Amino acid sequence: MGIIIKPIVTEKLTEQGEKLNRYGFIVDRKANKLQIKAAVEQMYNVTVADVNTLNYHGKRKARYTKSGMLRGRMNHFKKAYVTLAGEDKIDFYSNI
Repeated sequence: MGIIIKPIVTEKLTEQGEKLNRYGFIVDRKANKLQIKAAVEQMYNVTVADVNTLNYHGKRKARYTKSGMLRGRMNHFKKAYVTLAGEDKIDFYSNI
């Protein structure tokens, strides 16, 4: 599996992509900023100016059903916010 797991496509990040040239990705939890920068540059053929990362801890979840209470936990994950240099753009919808 690669360093980049999937892009984050939300209203907030779509707006930041248009105005601030910033895009979000779910990345491998063990990847550092230099590896994330190299992976984005290689995959999308752009120049990365800045990388910010956030580690999310998986939360416990519980819900009531007919058969009783189900308990579980969401997965841990890491987000990376990548700011591109210059006039570079990433189009997530080009492969559809």
